[in-house]
Amino acid sequence: MRAIRAVLLVCASLLAAVTVLEARAQDAAFTPARLWDGKTTDFRGIWQARGTAHVNIEGHRGEMGFAPSPSIVVDPTDGKIPYRPEALAQREKNYAARATADPSLKCYQAGVPRATYVPSPLQILQGPGGTLAIVYQENHSFRVFYPDTRPHFAAADFWMGDTRYRWEGDTLVADVVALTDQMWIDGAGNFHSPDVHIVERYRMTDADTIEYEARIEDAAVYSKPWTLRTVLERVKQRGARIIEDECLEGPDGVRYHISPYDPRNLLRSDYSRWTNAAQQ
Repeated sequence: MRAIRAVLLVCASLLAAVTVLEARAQDAAFTPARLWDGKTTDFRGIWQARGTAHVNIEGHRGEMGFAPSPSIVVDPTDGKIPYRPEALAQREKNYAARATADPSLKCYQAGVPRATYVPSPLQILQGPGGTLAIVYQENHSFRVFYPDTRPHFAAADFWMGDTRYRWEGDTLVADVVALTDQMWIDGAGNFHSPDVHIVERYRMTDADTIEYEARIEDAAVYSKPWTLRTVLERVKQRGARIIEDECLEGPDGVRYHISPYDPRNLLRSDYSRWTNAAQQ
């Protein structure tokens, strides 16, 4: 019986390995669309992560009405962020107070990399001369990607950081620094210091899918660099748009998210034309 089980386990492992290799081969064979220069990968469009990793990137069994999610931390392989002991203690304090302490709930910008996998879309824009930017529906956030020949801003701490980019074949590689330590990486209190250094990689695996990877290094908080990986899907609904994400000040003086369709929305925007177009 043990021998049979051993054989079955080996077969299952081989099948999983073959499946992964086949998927990688298909990804490698995919040639993305190009911009008008015939060279630059065309990432333009509206994209969104569909999972619930924003609740806790280390994985969760389902919280706050969200469906469960596996860890999107791929290195280390145990799916856990390699915190230093004192930093782990701070993360536990953040987690205990997450219902009220999460900066994103108070309408602060999500930051990098969190803005990529929050439950709302983003739009990638590309233009002549290497112009590249991402606009996020969450909190009116946006990032301008500068060519990597320009030095990073010194002694700055932005909610969305300072980004320089380069190309490695068809992969967009972004180098991000100057992030504030006031932001969280997810809703579970995972965090970093102002000295964090993030390298993002955007790679199209097919016409409607981007593999997103972020390698995060911060010696003040983590014992070693670590990597997360998730997937963005193209939003293909007819009439899809990035809409306003407004906030309203509550009785306690704190600003909170408010639906764009809520009559209290400060912009009083009419989104019916987009809603109707998406239903046609």
